[in-house]
Amino acid sequence: MLGAIAGDIAGSAYESGPTKRKDVPLFGPLATFTDDTVLTVAIADAVLGDRDYGRALRTYTRRHPLRGYGGHFLRWAAASGMGPYNSFGNGSAMRVSPVAWAFDSQDDVLREAARTAECTHNHPEGIKGAQATALAVFLARNGGDKESIRRHISELLGYDLSRTVDEIRPGYSFDVTCQGSVPEAIIAFLDSHSYEDALRNAVSLGGDSDTQACIAGAIAEAYYKDIPTEFLRQIRTHLTEDLWDATVRFYRRHGIPAILERIESSDPP
Repeated sequence: MLGAIAGDIAGSAYESGPTKRKDVPLFGPLATFTDDTVLTVAIADAVLGDRDYGRALRTYTRRHPLRGYGGHFLRWAAASGMGPYNSFGNGSAMRVSPVAWAFDSQDDVLREAARTAECTHNHPEGIKGAQATALAVFLARNGGDKESIRRHISELLGYDLSRTVDEIRPGYSFDVTCQGSVPEAIIAFLDSHSYEDALRNAVSLGGDSDTQACIAGAIAEAYYKDIPTEFLRQIRTHLTEDLWDATVRFYRRHGIPAILERIESSDPP
């Protein structure tokens, strides 16, 4: 989950100014948390509570407005009686990572990932994007190697993960659909050699950089079992107190112990 948040913050500066380079600052003056972080924390809070994902998403969106939400999602969040709107946008995938830590079987993770999506993104591609991301985090969390993660997601969900970042990057452009951005974000992780490298791969695609780095970062945290201390400090600096407190509560129940120890001992910015 912190892996997703750090990816969101790092990629945020390049969403409106895409880059094809890897050697760019990840936490420059324009970096901030976006809707990706807000809604990831909302899902985590729902997991810890009543698992009413729709209510949590609405509550957190209203608490943290102006964070880059899509227009359809904002209308849904503002209208308590509005149902799902058949979206296949990558918003379903960027917020789903907490379920991969909170549930201990593949079937449960896939079921809950679908539930987190269906309240808004009930198009089959929207659900698949959430399930693919959650499954990748779950497999990485449980010791899966990269080739088994690649094969399992490809066979179960039909994504083409045979490409490389270097093959994708030259012709890739901004795409907010699940089918046009989630496979590429997973590949950014698969082609990485460290947590930081996964974020740099995602940002360098020149696409929806905050969301793709959010997805790649979520998987990379589960796989590498660590996040650089400086990245944790950046998260602590950027997040509001309520988002930080909810994140710490989630890690106390479901997080990596070494990361929990470091975030609990960190001083406020």
